[in-house]
Amino acid sequence: MDKSRKVVVCGGGGFIGGHLVGDLLKKGWTDIRSVDIKPFDEWYQRFGEAENLQLDLQDLGNCRKALEGASIVYNLAADMGGMGFIETHKCLCMLSVLINTHLCMAANEVGAKRFFYASSACVYNADKQKDPNVTALKEEDAYPGMPEDGYGWEKLFSERMCRHFREDFNLQTRVARFHNVYGPFGTYDGGREKAPAAICRKVIAAKMAGSNEIEIWGDGKQTRSFMYISDCLKGIEMITFGQDVKGRPVDVLEPINLGSSELVSINQLVDIVEDIAGIKLKRKYKLDAPKGVNGRNSDNTMIKGVLGWEPDTRLRDGMEKTYRWIYDQMAGKK
Repeated sequence: MDKSRKVVVCGGGGFIGGHLVGDLLKKGWTDIRSVDIKPFDEWYQRFGEAENLQLDLQDLGNCRKALEGASIVYNLAADMGGMGFIETHKCLCMLSVLINTHLCMAANEVGAKRFFYASSACVYNADKQKDPNVTALKEEDAYPGMPEDGYGWEKLFSERMCRHFREDFNLQTRVARFHNVYGPFGTYDGGREKAPAAICRKVIAAKMAGSNEIEIWGDGKQTRSFMYISDCLKGIEMITFGQDVKGRPVDVLEPINLGSSELVSINQLVDIVEDIAGIKLKRKYKLDAPKGVNGRNSDNTMIKGVLGWEPDTRLRDGMEKTYRWIYDQMAGKK
């Protein structure tokens, strides 16, 4: 693996993208370009060792500029957020189709050797996610298509776009379906945050204010699995470069689940954060709030069979690190 090749991380100012740039630098990659639409002072992590560009990647010209000389491209760029955002900004979410389409076109033009696309578990058929005691979702459960409206449809379409660029133009695309990634250096307020960060923030705010109450969206019985950021990065590397956990060559041509299989309810997630905080709160359920599907979990049969590995950070361990980081951010602001 020639670590002098140019790597471009699209969405590098975001949560996962920022961690990915840091991980690549730590592993010895020397020519990294990080691109994001946000002003530099709004990036979650920015590294002086990388070339940092502020560009709107919905524009084809900007995609061509971003991918000049690129050998490896990671597309983590999207207009997205937690359920409170994607249920109320469906058009904005779908416009991200321009990002992936134009990046595929630009990557093909420059002859990129690898193109990684970050898809989502939101592509899965909603009929299979009506019960909190959900049967874990296998890759084939995305079809027949009935994904999350807006965001899920864009992801499913972009998966197909990647497939056809590979089949028609030999652009070596690889796709992973992320299941609720969480960890430090991410959104925890403002409306785009996901459940782990939102619950940490609410518990911390209650503790700082001396309050004894927390608001939970939905009835708290909806279930999810949550993947810690370090597991996400490990999976991205193996899928992108076609190596299993022992370094043996593998080919992951079809979209693959990348998520933990540790299923919890939102109520259980609150239990974990309360235990970390050393506090017990009265729960107020907001039943008319966006809550998404009733149940979703990752079936990891394929990833274990192909890579010999699955995301394995315990939720309690990852949430403790996430809680400590968010607490420090909130204490600093206060």
